[in-house]
Amino acid sequence: MADDDGGTAEATLDWYGCATFRLTVGELVVFLDAYIDRFPGAPGPDVRTDDIDRADWIVIGHSHFDHLWGAERIARRTGATIIGSHETIRIMEREGVPDDQLLPVSGGERIRLSADVTVAVYPSLHSSVWTHQFPASDEACLGDLWLTYQERQVRQAERPPATGLAGLSPQMLAHFQLSNQHPRGDGGALLYLFETSQGRLLFQDTSGHWSGILRDLRPDVAILAATGRPTIDGEPIQGSLADFIARQAQLLHPARVILSHHDDFLPGRTIPADIGPIRAALARAAPRTELIELTYTSGYPPFAKS
Repeated sequence: MADDDGGTAEATLDWYGCATFRLTVGELVVFLDAYIDRFPGAPGPDVRTDDIDRADWIVIGHSHFDHLWGAERIARRTGATIIGSHETIRIMEREGVPDDQLLPVSGGERIRLSADVTVAVYPSLHSSVWTHQFPASDEACLGDLWLTYQERQVRQAERPPATGLAGLSPQMLAHFQLSNQHPRGDGGALLYLFETSQGRLLFQDTSGHWSGILRDLRPDVAILAATGRPTIDGEPIQGSLADFIARQAQLLHPARVILSHHDDFLPGRTIPADIGPIRAALARAAPRTELIELTYTSGYPPFAKS
């Protein structure tokens, strides 16, 4: 995409908290996830979903509320097309988004977003929420291997009440009730690889991957989720979240890593990721990769030369 002077349009990246970003390339505006509204007192940008008046596309990594909720309002207001799993599309159709603004994908698709921006979709994995939901970034999580789907469901049901709805404040309960779009699980997590005239950007919104897919992608910049107990090739990691981020950097070889889903977006329920262990693990495993810590809506140029 060329600017008015015939040059290459600048790309900028704005973080809206949790795993939601806005990628702007020239006149093109793409939201990566759509969860912007927070309950009172939670950290985040001074922006509400209803403030968003420009979007061409919305890509959704998976169907949980802290990724999908808000996409329906942005799409209805702006006319943006939503790209997501078949479960995401089912929910958005039920929320009243017109069919011609819904594009279901499952991995293997390559979609043109503008004259010189495309996005490729790849299957991915959600974090292992049935074992640990928010361990510390340097906590070594071990065991829980080779369990059947039914055994994992039992483990999740047996988690302490503190991880359920018991004991929620009225404000938190109201937030959960308002944002609950009744997804059937995560809907199948997806990765997105954007190709622009300036470089390649990978977007991941939960801590999981298939190693054989990740090692061939080679983005210039990788947005990597830093929360939960990661899943690798179908099994929970035998190690820490910091180890997982470092392992992904070794597979991807990006010049820069930007973290997502690492802030305290639900205080009292979530914990912000400790970036120190992640930075140290990256320095050991991928010393040529720079870790970027974004502030909210900072307009960061992801492909700018250092």
